[in-house]
Amino acid sequence: MATPMTPAQIKAQLKKFGVSFKEYKDWSTHNRNHKGSWGPVHGLMVHHTGSDSKDQRQLLYAGTAALPGPLCQFGLSQDGTIHLVGWGRANHAGAGDDDVLHAVKNELKLPVDNESNTDGNRHFYGVEIWYSGSHEMTDAQYATLRKLAAAICDFHNWNEKSVIGHGEWGSPGKWDPGYKPGKMMDMDEVRADIKATIAKTEPETPSKPTSPSKPKPAPKPVTPAFPGAYYFRPGARNSYVTTLGKQLVKKGYGKFYKQGPGPHWTAVDRAAVRAFQKAQGWTGSNADGYPGPETWKRLFS
Repeated sequence: MATPMTPAQIKAQLKKFGVSFKEYKDWSTHNRNHKGSWGPVHGLMVHHTGSDSKDQRQLLYAGTAALPGPLCQFGLSQDGTIHLVGWGRANHAGAGDDDVLHAVKNELKLPVDNESNTDGNRHFYGVEIWYSGSHEMTDAQYATLRKLAAAICDFHNWNEKSVIGHGEWGSPGKWDPGYKPGKMMDMDEVRADIKATIAKTEPETPSKPTSPSKPKPAPKPVTPAFPGAYYFRPGARNSYVTTLGKQLVKKGYGKFYKQGPGPHWTAVDRAAVRAFQKAQGWTGSNADGYPGPETWKRLFS
């Protein structure tokens, strides 16, 4: 279960990942929450607007008589700028397949969508990319899409499987994001690019400081602050992984480690974290084996 970000949090995430953005009107309080809940959120849904117009902010903000706005939280213009047009429930996803939602929640391979029985507006962030879908989006749009997805996934400790196209959701006749008339992009390739973007934007492991000429007194031991989800991604190698592993051993999860723990994040570390999370009574995406702030807090308490 994931609570949607606040407006301040999403702006902080966009800045963190170097995403250029602009705020439109009263976007931070503009929503359709009177029609139903927004959240828990489980992923990001990608759309094309069906138009190549250069300024689609007002349409996405206000919608139409048949489909009132906001029509998304994020509008993505041709130059790669994100326009914040609403925050809360938005008319972008419509009804979709509950099996698809289950797969997104658990970060599994998506099944073929064949039903429209579940409210997607409640459970997804939505980005509307300003292009017709009958041709490829601009390079700037695609670069920003990857960074936007990475920013959202980073905050919620999700991986790339939490990003889907509208055409994978189950709403009849949808094929966005498209690259030619009626043809949706290969979303597995898009997700692979998002995965690479997440990895690329992770900060490098801090280098060890040079030894000072005069030794300083050892600091008193304190509970370490959660360093950030990006230190525990596949392929990560840093001291925080070692610290995490040693604490898991202290908490009674040493049976998972035939050797180590060490600085390289592996499936063994994830299995131990997952066991600890399940011991807290958590399930689903809350017991995915990747540590977040609450897992870290409880592990070191």
